Amino acid sequence: MKIGTIDFGERPVFLAPMEDVTDIGFRLLCKRFGAAMVYTEFVSAEALVRSVKSTISKLTISDEERPVGIQIYGRDVPQMVEAARIVEEAHPDVIDLNFGCPVKKVAGKGAGAGILRNISLLLDITREVVKAVHTPVTVKTRLGWDKENLIITELAEQLQDCGIQALTIHGRTRSQMYTGDADWTLIGEVKKNPRIHIPIIGNGDIHSLTEADQAFERYGVDAVMIGRATFGQPWIFSRQQLTTDEKIDVLKEQLMININRISEMKALPGSGDTQEAKVKKRYSSEYRGILHTRRHLAASPVFKGIPDFRQMRIAMLRAETVDELTDILEQCRQRLKAI
Repeated sequence: MKIGTIDFGERPVFLAPMEDVTDIGFRLLCKRFGAAMVYTEFVSAEALVRSVKSTISKLTISDEERPVGIQIYGRDVPQMVEAARIVEEAHPDVIDLNFGCPVKKVAGKGAGAGILRNISLLLDITREVVKAVHTPVTVKTRLGWDKENLIITELAEQLQDCGIQALTIHGRTRSQMYTGDADWTLIGEVKKNPRIHIPIIGNGDIHSLTEADQAFERYGVDAVMIGRATFGQPWIFSRQQLTTDEKIDVLKEQLMININRISEMKALPGSGDTQEAKVKKRYSSEYRGILHTRRHLAASPVFKGIPDFRQMRIAMLRAETVDELTDILEQCRQRLKAI
């Protein structure tokens, strides 16, 4: 399978872009364990155009994680074009257009999956972004707005005509949000359409590489993308079995990667900072690294089986220092060994 000049080989498995989840530390680990491509958290075109600092920071990528995609969302043609140009300056391997996010704060404003109610605008955005950049443009979307509007088979052809180089389809409608089961039948129909020649990437309810293999066999997709099932387990992309000790070590490493990366991003040239300022900067990096990581820790399936884990989970979500959080992880390790 290829997107542009990137050859992913046979049956690649991708990490889905997810807000507050696919930060750089998590992406690097998923890449290490076998993810064929990773994506940044999705970013708002409007915020990029307005140069919102927190949004711009999401464009930071590392050569270690390539190939990497940056995903943008919006509902305004000029803003999406300008945002794509800004993103291109970060040199991603792919620019992905999000026409699938179902959450109210995005879809309710006509962006993400909300744009599935305005197909002409969706196609205008796609067409103009493709023309504006040299980086391969791809799209991620859903089956349609609701079960009465399952438009993906026709939409796939229209998007291909706009010049996109791959299409990811989540097997639900916007109305379903994340409820019910993902329906891969229409994804398979899109792939089997003889008029479709771009890669089709399937997404939805894939919880393991075994399930990914089954999707390849049943539906003939070119790649599979895994989303929510990756929370707290970047090793999901590996065919090697890790021990519980190894998994906990990976989670601790993720914490330190995030802290160190944030510290590097905040570093300023020169050494003119006062000692107080340096302490504040280090604490801020530490705390922000913890914020990036503790959601993964609390969601990780590695801790299943620990009696009364609820209290430890709450403690994880409240931890504010590395020492505090690593101490909790070591307590979890000991409890798991005692089971």
